[in-house]
Amino acid sequence: MRILVTPSFVKATKKLHRPQKAELDDAVRAVGADPEIGEAKVGDLAGVRVYKFRLSNQLCLLAYRILDTDSLKLLIFGPHENFYRDLKRLDD
Repeated sequence: MRILVTPSFVKATKKLHRPQKAELDDAVRAVGADPEIGEAKVGDLAGVRVYKFRLSNQLCLLAYRILDTDSLKLLIFGPHENFYRDLKRLDD
């Protein structure tokens, strides 16, 4: 599975500590193994899927888009607060 990332995703990962990066890597592996694992969004965010996971005992969301059968693009991740607002801004 080929995984592409957005610049905002890379910027957010640089702010994480080593244990948090390991938890994020586990979430990315789970999505890579089964891209249908995330919840499909509708409306403004059609085509985007969101996977929920724990990052340092806090619920975080990972947004991604399935490009084709063997590649997906990681858009953004973070806590629920303002997540969808930031995702819509990124998508524009």
